Amino acid sequence: MAKNPKQPIISKKHLARQERERRQQRYLILSITVVGVLIAGVLLFGFINERFLKAQQPVAIVNGDSVTTSEFQSRVRYNRQDFISRAVNAYQIAELFGDNPETQANFINQISTIQSQMQPQAIGQLTLDQLIDEKLIQQEADRRGIIISEEEIDSQVETEFGFFPDGTQTPTPTREPQPTSTLSPLQLTLVPPTATLFPTQVITPTATPTATATATLEPTITPTQAPTASPTPYTRQQFDDQYKQTLDTLKTNINFNEDDLRGLVRATLLLQKVQEAVLEEMGIARTQEQVWARHILVNDEATAKDILDRLEAGEDWSALASEFSTDTSNKDRGGDLGWFSRGRMVAEFEDAAFSMQVGEVSEPVQTSFGFHIIQVLGREERPLADTEYENLRQQRFTEWLQEQHDTSEIETRDYWIERVPSEPAFPLELVQYIQQAQNQAAQPQIPPTQPALPTPAEQ
Repeated sequence: MAKNPKQPIISKKHLARQERERRQQRYLILSITVVGVLIAGVLLFGFINERFLKAQQPVAIVNGDSVTTSEFQSRVRYNRQDFISRAVNAYQIAELFGDNPETQANFINQISTIQSQMQPQAIGQLTLDQLIDEKLIQQEADRRGIIISEEEIDSQVETEFGFFPDGTQTPTPTREPQPTSTLSPLQLTLVPPTATLFPTQVITPTATPTATATATLEPTITPTQAPTASPTPYTRQQFDDQYKQTLDTLKTNINFNEDDLRGLVRATLLLQKVQEAVLEEMGIARTQEQVWARHILVNDEATAKDILDRLEAGEDWSALASEFSTDTSNKDRGGDLGWFSRGRMVAEFEDAAFSMQVGEVSEPVQTSFGFHIIQVLGREERPLADTEYENLRQQRFTEWLQEQHDTSEIETRDYWIERVPSEPAFPLELVQYIQQAQNQAAQPQIPPTQPALPTPAEQ
């Protein structure tokens, strides 16, 4: 019979060491757990901060109303997609005119300009300005009690997609009436037979560009596939399918959802309503004081004074304009600018023209284009053409919106530039297209070599 194995003798020292090892193991496990929890917490906080907290941080504050990072980034992505669509459209048209170098160069310039507008600083500033304007418009709408209903948004979305539930309205063509003037005996002595009696469409170098409100620079909704003309009616089901397809595309490509899209439509409609209310209060008359003038434009004051002396000596105005004027758009018509209202010309030219009497000839007037000699041929109250009237209304609203900027508390946060999304990216195919065109333009043009003439001996 085997003997029982000898049991080890466990001393108090052994027990103490085992207890110490168990405590160390527990501490180690606890430390690892704490570190793991901390790491998970940091990662979780980073996720929450990036997706939620940071998204709610303002990039601008307009009279206490915040433009959040989320709003800003969503609109930047939409604007980038809009720019890309324009660039692709220009590229496709350019491909149709590949044999015309001048046309190709024009489209390449368009695409290059769009690419530069998509740089973070440029597109970020554009978007920030849009959203600030929208806050100012919203605040004005709140003061006036102007609202946009969901039904109005639905109707506008349907219009953008070319869907008209009640049938498409056929526009009635209209023709703008041309105002006429009865010339006085003085005017008959001043005006040559070919003078312009009506407003001209010629853009003179003295014309100033019409300003537009930043808030109107909204990208348009581009359906993924526009309905084609066919005898089959565009049905509600077709619209619903196309609308859903567009939303899916926007969500997939730029993370732009239906709420974002309807918010964009709402901002556009709100702008229209506020603009109409503001302009109605201004009471802008369609009939405005206008001046009919002609001018001779030269580069230096000495030449202008010499021409003025020759006019005073009795030389013919039209002949001098044809010989000396640098305004090629009208020099062969005696420098005739036609009728124009205030806001059409640069300030110095306009101030001089509207301060003169019919028949009066000005001293040389300096503008950024050079030195002008101006003669007023007519001055009266005249109705504006439709285009001029709309331009005037837009100009007045732009001035009003600028006043809102000047009198509001607007704070922008410097970190907005770091939060400008870089997607969607400018298409690589278009980048290569631009680079290829630039490389070709940079290459020296080698003229074709002429065959050497034979020598007398060879002949």
